[in-house]
Amino acid sequence: MKVGFIGLGVMGRPMALHLAQAGHALHVWARRPHSTVGLPAQVHATPAALGAACEVVFTMVTSSADVQAVVLGEEGLVHGLAADSIVVDCSTIAPDVARAIATQLAGKGIHMLDAPVSGGVQGAEAATLAIMVGGEAAILARVQPLLEKLGQRIVHVGAAGAGQVAKACNQMIMVAAIEAVAEAMHLARAAGVDVGKVRTALAGGSAASRVLDVMGQRMVERNFAAGIEARLHHKDFGLLLAAARQSGVVVPLAASVGQQLNALMGAGWGKEDTASLLRVLEGA
Repeated sequence: MKVGFIGLGVMGRPMALHLAQAGHALHVWARRPHSTVGLPAQVHATPAALGAACEVVFTMVTSSADVQAVVLGEEGLVHGLAADSIVVDCSTIAPDVARAIATQLAGKGIHMLDAPVSGGVQGAEAATLAIMVGGEAAILARVQPLLEKLGQRIVHVGAAGAGQVAKACNQMIMVAAIEAVAEAMHLARAAGVDVGKVRTALAGGSAASRVLDVMGQRMVERNFAAGIEARLHHKDFGLLLAAARQSGVVVPLAASVGQQLNALMGAGWGKEDTASLLRVLEGA
C-alpha cells in the first residue's frame, strides 16, 4: 500500500520504519526536514501533497492543535486526500477534538480512526504497542494489517473518540502508578532502607508491575534522562482532567497526580523523565 506518515519523533520514526520494512511504499512529511534523513521514503513538501500520494496516512504528533493543523490546516491532508482514503491518528489528543476532526473529514468522504498507542519508545521499536481504536469497525478492518506491523494488542473500543477515551484511562492509571512508586521509594529512603532492595522485594509480590520494574529502577539509579518526556504526561493529564470535567466525573486521585505533575513542570523538569516525580517529593 501507499502509506503516509507524519510525526517522525522517538515513537513515530520506528513505527514508520516498520511499515516500510513490511514492504509498503512509505511517504513522509516533517516540520523538521532532518528527521526524514535515512528513511526509505518519499519526502513531500506539504501534508496535502503527501495525502494526494497515499491511501492511508498515519499521524503521530504532540497535541490536538498539531493534529488539526496537519489534517485540516491550510496545507493539510484534507486538501490532498481522495475520497475513501483513511487517516489513522496515533497521537494522544482530546476525545472531542478527535470526533470533530472525524466529522469534518467525513464531509469530504474521508475516513478517520483515532488510534492512540501505549508502550513507549520500547514498544514502538519492538512493534509491541497496545493500540486503542475509535471509529468504524469496517475501516479498522481495512488497516488492521498495517496496525499489526506496529502492535500486538489492537482493540476496537467504539465510535470516533473512543480510542482517545481509552488512552486517557491508560494514562490516568499509569502515571498514578509512577507517583505511587515515587512515594514508596521516597518513604524507603527517608526510613534509611536500601531502595534497591525494597524495589526487588516489591517486584516479587502483589505490587509487581511494569511501572515498578521500569520507573522504580530509574528512581533507584536516579536516572532521570527522558524515556518519555514528563511534559507529555503533563499534557495528557490536562486532557484527561478536562474530559472528566466534561463528563461530570470525579477523579480525586488523578487530580492529585496532576498537581504533582504541575510541580514537576514548575521545577523545570518537563524534558526529563516522569520518574522525576520522585524529585518533586524530595523537594517538598
